[in-house]
Amino acid sequence: MPAAPCPPSAPLSDQELRSLDAHWRAANYLAVGQIYLLANPLLSAPLTPGQIKPRLLGHWGTSPGLNLVYTHLNRVIRQRDLDAVCVWGPGHGGPAVLANSWLEGSYTDTYPSITRDADGMAALFRQFSFPGGVPSHVAPETPGSIHEGGELGYALSHAYGAALDNPGLLVACVIGDGEAETGPLAASWHGNKFLDPAHDGAALPVLHLNGYKIANPSLLARLPEAELDALLRGYGHEPLYVGGEDPLTVHQDLAAALDTALDRIAAAQRAAREDGVRDRPVWPMIVLRTPKGWTGPGEVDGVPVEGTWRAHQVPLDQVRDDPAHLAQLEAWLRSYRPEELFDRDGRPTEQVLACIPEGTRRLGANPHANGGLLLRDLPLPPLERYAVPVDKPGTTLHEPTRVLGDLLERLMADTAQRRDFRLVGPDETASNRLQAVYGATGKAWQAALLPTDEHLAHDGRVMEILSEHTCQGWLEGYLLTGRHGLFSCYEAFVHIVDSMVNQHVKWLRTTRRIPWRAPVASLNYLLTSHVWRQDHNGFSHQDPGFVDHVLNKSPEAVRVHFPPDTNTLLVVADQVLRSRDRVNVIVAGKQPGFDWLSLEEARAHCARGAGIWEWSGTDDGIREPDVVLACAGDVPTQEVVAAADLLRRHLPDLRVRVVNVVDLVRLMPAEEHPHGMPDREFDALFTRDRPVVFAYHGYPWLIHRLAYRRAVHPYLHVRGYKESGTTTTPFDMVVRNDLDRYRLVMDVIDHTPGLAARAAALRQQMADTRTRHHGWIRAHGTDLPEVTDWSRQT
Repeated sequence: MPAAPCPPSAPLSDQELRSLDAHWRAANYLAVGQIYLLANPLLSAPLTPGQIKPRLLGHWGTSPGLNLVYTHLNRVIRQRDLDAVCVWGPGHGGPAVLANSWLEGSYTDTYPSITRDADGMAALFRQFSFPGGVPSHVAPETPGSIHEGGELGYALSHAYGAALDNPGLLVACVIGDGEAETGPLAASWHGNKFLDPAHDGAALPVLHLNGYKIANPSLLARLPEAELDALLRGYGHEPLYVGGEDPLTVHQDLAAALDTALDRIAAAQRAAREDGVRDRPVWPMIVLRTPKGWTGPGEVDGVPVEGTWRAHQVPLDQVRDDPAHLAQLEAWLRSYRPEELFDRDGRPTEQVLACIPEGTRRLGANPHANGGLLLRDLPLPPLERYAVPVDKPGTTLHEPTRVLGDLLERLMADTAQRRDFRLVGPDETASNRLQAVYGATGKAWQAALLPTDEHLAHDGRVMEILSEHTCQGWLEGYLLTGRHGLFSCYEAFVHIVDSMVNQHVKWLRTTRRIPWRAPVASLNYLLTSHVWRQDHNGFSHQDPGFVDHVLNKSPEAVRVHFPPDTNTLLVVADQVLRSRDRVNVIVAGKQPGFDWLSLEEARAHCARGAGIWEWSGTDDGIREPDVVLACAGDVPTQEVVAAADLLRRHLPDLRVRVVNVVDLVRLMPAEEHPHGMPDREFDALFTRDRPVVFAYHGYPWLIHRLAYRRAVHPYLHVRGYKESGTTTTPFDMVVRNDLDRYRLVMDVIDHTPGLAARAAALRQQMADTRTRHHGWIRAHGTDLPEVTDWSRQT
């Protein structure tokens, strides 16, 4: 292997070596038992087909390596009194982590019915990948977990997120062969350039190369050793290599590597904290090479299994039907010598338990892995300090996110000592008008500094890297270990984390049903630089569909907000930063926009989620309106208010109701979302049978989907983005997508009974204005003066 600083070759005494090997064998035995056994957990009698699960599910191949890491982490945690958690990256490593948490007792602490004896072992085996039981991967149900094993790519970014602002915490992270090939994982190696040894904890990556994925060799395992070493050193790590097939030798080598890595981590932190050293450390990592399916069947039916891809899932898959397979399984289980590992009652022996830490030092009991236990409320400042005055709706303008930035600066300052709030984003904090935060903190940065750099700081709590995957991974790890944060992103490019938000919502939905999981701070997105003001960047930057994706997820865990102005953005931000166990999406503009509501009006409006803007319409509140103009989103709101002005001026007798929706899930029935509107409330707002012209920020069919069960749905006509984009003027974007005020007036005329004939001249005027608009922007490069100079007239 490539030259690396060599730790002592045999740091373990004979007694320690025997204890660690016994613990590892016990964990391997339990992992195999979970995959196969319904009964006879201690093999007190010969196995019979009826004692085998009817459906064999689970993954054996990665389990021996995970058991090895868990065993050795136990040793160093106990010896050094470490505060540590581990992120288990391999996708289906559930048997190993469940086995170890059962051995250490944290599983029984969490689930008292799964006792640490023969009956509990039988229950542990039966529940695994079984109806009514637990998943085959590390999941929210698993004590000590902060990482869902159902999708690969995010383990290391989760680990770095957990280490941020946790100076006493070690976050080990096992990265499997398959995960090591993903794009998100490749970017997450750069987390070491953002980790501050003075204020943060440490992440210790363990790259587990067992050679194979489901059906193919793994790339990093097949690289020439010098090339792999160059790659990892190029990422800024100092790799320590451990590998082999002889368990006793590997135990000694892994113990030595862990001791060396932890000594170097401690030295780097001591240099930063005590001596003021500001150079970026070269953090250690471990490369662990062990055979896939190690200690499992070497061959099955004459075909090699151990050390090949065939060990990935269930090496013996005909155990109930093939006596030879059944005999081979029993021999495999007995090879671990369970009679040495468990007493007659099925309790682990003292030798097996000798390496296990106590209390909350156990990996399955560490409160950082149940972060809601550590969570504190944010010291959010009073909104009155930042609210903008609104004497008359639609006559003054502010940049909503710039004002929010002022509030976030105060929040950063007020959390400077507690360090439990972070702002993350892909190089867009200033672009999104949030740069006021730099008055309180800088951007985290441990790499080289140049005289021209601005706002970079070793201890900064703004995290910017041009990888949305890494941003989200950091934030998820940060939130799940008991802190708060906000993810600011361009609307079109947040789609990059679609599958990550899938997993996080699933995590939250599951934890809501697990009594011992304490609520964590919500994952909050601020999406700006949105579709209607990406006129300069063009079609590639115009996509509002993230909201559609999120609203497909578990209703109780998601909320979507469209604050139409600055004060409503402040109120919504305050709400989401106080919330727990949700994914909140805020879509708000950064360009100057009209102020519609005072702070008190904004609070009332956001509490309702949707409401009538009496000052904008001509609805007298006594009789039903002739037509409802509805809107969700800042630009659609401006177009609806402008359309209502045109209707008031040209059709003063028409009763127009203007409804603004700020909390989109309010459109859903109460039976489908906990914040949805009951039918009576919805009907009172939108009517049951009057035409509704709805101007929506995103794809129009989403509104139809949310409201399809409502009585008014046959009369609902939605305008929104319909994939008509280019580089053009701001108003031309809404014209291209038929969302402009003139088109909305035409829609009112077209859909209001009895109006088409008497308003034909007005409709023609609106169509002519749209035609004139097209000629004007091509001649002048700007929008019509009556659009650019518009403000609401009372």
